[in-house]
Amino acid sequence: MVGKPIKIALAGNPNSGKTTVFNALTGSRQYVGNWPGVTVEKKEGKFRFENHEVTVVDLPGTYSLSAYSLDEKVARDFLVNEKPDAVVVVVDASNLERNLYLVAQLLELGAKVIVDLNMMDVAKSRGIMIDTQKLEQILGVKVVGTVASRGTGLDRLRRMIHDIRKDEPPPGFRILYGRDFEAALDGLSGLIEEHGLTRSVSARWRALKLLEGDATELKLLETNPDAEAVRVELNQIRTKLEHKYGYDVETAIVERRYGYLNGVVKECTHRKPGVAGRLTMSDKIDKVVTNRWVGIPIFLLLMWGTFQLVFKLGDPLVGYIEALFEWFGGVVSTTLASSPAWLSSLMVDGLINGIGSVLVFIPNIVILFLVISLLEDSGYMARAAFVMDRFMHALGLHGKSFIPMIIGFGCNVPAIMATRTLESRKDRILTILVNPLMSCSARLPIYTLFTAAFFSRNQGLVVFSLYLMGIVLAIAMARIFKGIFFKHEVAPLIMELPPYHLPSIRGVLTHMWERASLFVRKAGTIIAGVVVLVWLLASLPWGVEYASQASIIGKIGVFIAPIFSPAGFGNWQAAVSLTFGILAKEVVVGTMGTLYGVGKEGLTAIVSGQFTPLSAYAFMAMSLLYIPCIASIAAIWRETNWKWTLLTVGYTLVLGWLVAVLIYQVGSLLT
Repeated sequence: MVGKPIKIALAGNPNSGKTTVFNALTGSRQYVGNWPGVTVEKKEGKFRFENHEVTVVDLPGTYSLSAYSLDEKVARDFLVNEKPDAVVVVVDASNLERNLYLVAQLLELGAKVIVDLNMMDVAKSRGIMIDTQKLEQILGVKVVGTVASRGTGLDRLRRMIHDIRKDEPPPGFRILYGRDFEAALDGLSGLIEEHGLTRSVSARWRALKLLEGDATELKLLETNPDAEAVRVELNQIRTKLEHKYGYDVETAIVERRYGYLNGVVKECTHRKPGVAGRLTMSDKIDKVVTNRWVGIPIFLLLMWGTFQLVFKLGDPLVGYIEALFEWFGGVVSTTLASSPAWLSSLMVDGLINGIGSVLVFIPNIVILFLVISLLEDSGYMARAAFVMDRFMHALGLHGKSFIPMIIGFGCNVPAIMATRTLESRKDRILTILVNPLMSCSARLPIYTLFTAAFFSRNQGLVVFSLYLMGIVLAIAMARIFKGIFFKHEVAPLIMELPPYHLPSIRGVLTHMWERASLFVRKAGTIIAGVVVLVWLLASLPWGVEYASQASIIGKIGVFIAPIFSPAGFGNWQAAVSLTFGILAKEVVVGTMGTLYGVGKEGLTAIVSGQFTPLSAYAFMAMSLLYIPCIASIAAIWRETNWKWTLLTVGYTLVLGWLVAVLIYQVGSLLT
């Protein structure tokens, strides 16, 4: 007999290992969508334990129930309003006091909580020993120690989730904030109950959040016509308490809550003598990689090394995939020998050569995603943002903006969405405006094609220079936009650096597969559709030579090609490829493959005859900088509005053209 489904929320601080726990619990049964009304990604997964199916909702990382960024607001609203069967709070066991802050707030809310003390191995290596039974007794919740990256303790966690419905309701959890604050809470709670403002939460919890100055609760109070008496009382209480204690009420409440948690941690933990206070391996590594003088060179060296690996390991495999598509094209051509010529041309010249010219670069793409996943999961990417903060802050930019920019190396769309972690809307818009300049993986097939043709001995170095160009221009344009649109002070970057750890093979492969499979799906949908359209336009009107200047696409190309002549690539095929590349950057190579009716090897030979090394580099720079793809444009529109979207489309087109022309013209003068 199938039991009633269970729905749990997975909550926790950023860098607590929450995503690792989610992946370990749900495996491949994951579904990604958006939260209603916002563009924040919603991730759900399922697992079955005995006779129950459990749905796990992976909430965005948050430090507390007081929301500042869009991500934090989504997590807070779900925890407060949705009432899941339980909340599993993933806690970094090596940083217990700070992580238990969210647990305490959830217990004050009245939620059923399971505390997952993750990264117990890290805590142990730092000499921190945790008495989980005592922690259970003090907090009145179930506690389990895990090392999610190794799967340790997860069966016990699944059992606790399965048994959650059998458990008694949590006892009333209460932190005593002192006589004055308790009197204020009692008075305010009474008024809240009297005016029917409790809804789905307790009067004490609502009173506590109002005293803390919680923006969401204050907004609800302001929009409720029946809450005038509560508003008046709240203002009087806050004024009285602040006058007495000499600082704001929110700070006082936070201090008292941390005071309670400090006592809890002292009761439940002890440190091994001789280990506590000793520099950890993470600390020793950080002394080097976050050093103000060598931090940025190390970051650049890692980028350079990444692209060396992409080509050294990937290129030999590309040849095998190229041979596979050539064989398949020959089989299809032979099979369709007696069919109409247009059908054979569509299948071979259009679909097989068009899609094949993109898919042959899968090895390079997979290796790029593998390295990025390794750097992310090891904890290095957080250091990269920290290292760049000093440089970006000097330009008036927020160091935290560099995190979405790094994500842009994979794909600009999730990078644009990642800006929602920035607290300031101005910082979000500024980062969104420049994010399309970060070189995503979709541009890699273009770079691979042209570097193979002209820079075969220095492929990694040339591609590294393009990625670096994107970073430098993004920072420069952000500085310009800030001076024009956003003349505001930038807050210093305060972020947690998670401890280094060996990435789990499963986690790295999962992240790599998610990104690489998206690339393959695009080849089977968007790119397939575009190459068919390109083939059709290259074949019409019927009777003309395929992909000639007399075809529709040839006439379009001849019309727009002069625009690109100053950049050294005035042939109409290049112009058409860039135009269709607006739909998806991979389409640039796919369009060339369709127009010339050849695979990757043949395409390399053709571009070698139509470009020079200088014009090839200018073409790659144009591909890097000009109009973002349709998916990125749509993401920018959703996150901002049509004005910022049009600005992004316009300035990237002009910037891409200017840089390409500058490279070619200056290079021509110097050679």
